[in-house]
Amino acid sequence: MKPKYYSLLIIAFISKVFSSEVNAQLTIDAQYRNRFEVRDGYRQIVQDGSTPAVFISQRTRISLHYQTDDLKVRFTPQDVRIWGDEQLATSTGVFGDQAALDLFEGYIELKAGNTGWVSVGRQQLVYDNQRLLGKRNWNQFGISYDAVAVKLQLNDWNLHIAGSWNTLLETIIDNTYPSGRIKSLNFIWLNRNLNDNLNFSLKHIASGVTETDTTNTIHFRQTSGIYSEYKNDNLSVSGNVYYQYGKNKTGTNISACLIDADVSYKISNLTPGIGVDYLSGNDKIGTDLKTDNLFDVLYGNRHQYFGYMDYFRNFLSHTNQGGLADYYFYLDYKFSKSLSVRNIGHCFRLAQTNPTTPGDKNLGFENDLVLKYKFKDWGTLESGYAFIVPAESLKTMQGVPNEKLQQFFFLQLTITPTLFKQ
Repeated sequence: MKPKYYSLLIIAFISKVFSSEVNAQLTIDAQYRNRFEVRDGYRQIVQDGSTPAVFISQRTRISLHYQTDDLKVRFTPQDVRIWGDEQLATSTGVFGDQAALDLFEGYIELKAGNTGWVSVGRQQLVYDNQRLLGKRNWNQFGISYDAVAVKLQLNDWNLHIAGSWNTLLETIIDNTYPSGRIKSLNFIWLNRNLNDNLNFSLKHIASGVTETDTTNTIHFRQTSGIYSEYKNDNLSVSGNVYYQYGKNKTGTNISACLIDADVSYKISNLTPGIGVDYLSGNDKIGTDLKTDNLFDVLYGNRHQYFGYMDYFRNFLSHTNQGGLADYYFYLDYKFSKSLSVRNIGHCFRLAQTNPTTPGDKNLGFENDLVLKYKFKDWGTLESGYAFIVPAESLKTMQGVPNEKLQQFFFLQLTITPTLFKQ
């Protein structure tokens, strides 16, 4: 029997099993995302004479969502691969791909009385404008979390409480975990829409990491703050203020902050905007560091906010603990409902200098140009070109004195059809 007939039989069987449930809904969605990239200075400064990296990556997802009055089930396997990354030839004589099949989502939600749901399993945790908890969707793998989340609606308030405990192996003793990853992520999110134009959220996150890969001691970084957004027909204003305290993974006390603001105004089809991101950093390091002032963005989005060239992903190493200030401006233009373009300029600076950074805080200028064409409700073609002009400080920090033009190009096709809906 051909594979397509197997698929039809599976769908028919699922539909038959679930049809006995009152008010049951079954939806099967797919996502295919293919991205062609030319990297010639992406993520790091490259020297004159280097050869650009050119490759194609692919994400394939299929998502099953089943829902009744008291139960929700979501199951999303995904495969992520680079074209041609397998070492052995296939029977067709064409080099195939090394599969990277995993479970992106797999969770259930149980009705919690008349006020909300309890969600258990591997799930996405996406909140506010994704500064601290986001999809990380630029990465073909994305990001999801093994967690328990209680989601309540109390009158005009939305209250979410979530917790997680991560382990690599089923051990008999010890609770060791890689110190570069969060061992326990826990948060409270309180949100309210004050009116049709204004909403705000309060968030507290307790993120615990182990001191080393082989020790059990866990130190918790506490992050508390507020997000607010105002929108009317033309004006859009949003911002975050977060303060971090507690202890970092070495046990040093923390006192750090993140402040950002974004303002845009729509004029017909044109929307100009400006914004600033400030992540505090350290002016002392090593034994002189008594309080850690470097802000950690946890599992928040990087690519969305700190430039498409992705020079600033790990602020501990990529800014030498100096933190980051990003002053940016952008122009959005809609040619039609299906075609739009955005240009963003970033002026990057260190928030602080320290003995491992140059004295000049200027890091350089980056420009990102993105063209997006939505040719169907289920199909989008997106293309982008970005370049960065690194300042002398950034060249010194990366140890590349003789650079060429640092540039990056991508072309991405995304297809998201609904395959089946009961």
